[in-house]
Amino acid sequence: MNQLRIRWLGRVSYRDAHACQQAMFQKDSDYLLLLEHPHVFTMGLRGDETNILVDPGEVGAEVVYTDRGGDVTYHGPGQLVGYPVMTVPGKRGGGMADTVAYVRSVEQLVIDSLGDLGLPDCGRLSDYPGVWVDPDSDSPRKIAAIGVRLSRTRSMHGFALNVDCDLQWFDRIVPCGIPDKAVTSLAAEGRRATMREVVDAVAARAADRWGGGLLDRADVAWERELELGVSVDLAARKPEWMRVALRTGPEFRRLRSVLHGRDLVTVCEEAGCPNIYECWNEGTATFMINGDRCTRACGFCLVDTRRPLPADPAEPDRVADAVEAMGLDYAVITAVARDDLPDGGAAGFVATIEAIRRRTPGVRVEVLIPDCKGDPDALAVIFNARPDVLNHNIETVARLQRVVRPSAGYARSLAVLARAKAAGLTTKSSIIVGLGELDDEVVQTMADLATVGTDIVTLGQYLRPTTNHLPVARWVPPDQFERFREIGRTLGIAHVEASPLTRSSHHAQDAHVQVSASPVGAVGVG
Repeated sequence: MNQLRIRWLGRVSYRDAHACQQAMFQKDSDYLLLLEHPHVFTMGLRGDETNILVDPGEVGAEVVYTDRGGDVTYHGPGQLVGYPVMTVPGKRGGGMADTVAYVRSVEQLVIDSLGDLGLPDCGRLSDYPGVWVDPDSDSPRKIAAIGVRLSRTRSMHGFALNVDCDLQWFDRIVPCGIPDKAVTSLAAEGRRATMREVVDAVAARAADRWGGGLLDRADVAWERELELGVSVDLAARKPEWMRVALRTGPEFRRLRSVLHGRDLVTVCEEAGCPNIYECWNEGTATFMINGDRCTRACGFCLVDTRRPLPADPAEPDRVADAVEAMGLDYAVITAVARDDLPDGGAAGFVATIEAIRRRTPGVRVEVLIPDCKGDPDALAVIFNARPDVLNHNIETVARLQRVVRPSAGYARSLAVLARAKAAGLTTKSSIIVGLGELDDEVVQTMADLATVGTDIVTLGQYLRPTTNHLPVARWVPPDQFERFREIGRTLGIAHVEASPLTRSSHHAQDAHVQVSASPVGAVGVG
């Protein structure tokens, strides 16, 4: 039996959750994703569109056609959605008998959890999948919907348990295509449980039922837990291993002249990267496009957060000119987040990739992209430009996401990487340590990155840019980075770059070369 990894992800769009499931479905790890969705109607493979009784746009709901069984159902705030993505033991390789047995297992998980929460009169209703309150009475009420997909012994989709949601939403559809049965919730049945209490009950039962009693759980922070738990003396000097010599040699000055002469921005300068002297003296730099002002205010980042200026249509050609002038074989392009633009800045990446390839066709291009607000169409525009490496940084562990990068999301970042991998790209991500995370949480995050197919992961020490930014919670010693590197190898990540001074673009070309030469098992240390 595999270890069951349980992840509470907070509120996640249906499409992002589905992208994560699809990536995990291709692996052999066992996950239970627990989350809430914004208002959405989902339509199963045998669904009848007439069972949606309103115009979804008028009530503020999305409609998604999906690859599970069943008819239409509703997901929204106050409803716990659980997606077990697991290898399901069975006798028929995922045939109908195995599917029925698995559905019964999911139902029993919910029934047992409801009993633990003080609602014992729950069970099954003949011919109707799901979990029902008072199933033997004249007025059974559905409290949880079940809709699964089982293929080649791997499962997707799962259950939706009504905790304290607005039940009027179910009046806008024919729930699961059943017109004559009522829908209820824990709250409507007089059981006032918080979402966290329900998640705890389900997680405990799932660990026993599917995880052999072992619990590997990571939570995006609950609203009252948005702190870092800083323990470092903020006035203390940096340890020796974090000190960088200032070296502004001839190549450094030449490169600075090339960049500044073309009015270009680099993340090396804007983010205060400690490796700027090493990289610039070696003739490499990471270009930052779409301006130098970011629409987000992540707690670790030095980039300007004033109101952005309009995108400069001449910028891609200036970047391409600089790449040629610098004689680069490998160009790294990143950008500020541009939530003010309809495509989140995607067009700027495409224009820059195309400009570089027109000017210097042999140059390989890595892009470090924001999440484009999770818009699948905007992301697809970048993917279709076929960068040699698609990098998107998850930055920190699940628990610290909301305080470190409040405008982003753990599940959304995993979904970006999952979509990029599904598009056939080499994928990469980065974790900053020293923000208050535990070592075990870093390992959990690496496991999640590996499970969505991330090829390259970098890990480096957080450095506080100014006193207005998040404090350093700990200095992680070099030997711990060595351990992270080795753990990454055991998790199946093709290349791990890990050291106190490692940054997302540090030794980027070397990482790409190693992954290209040996797609599995190549590991490097920075």
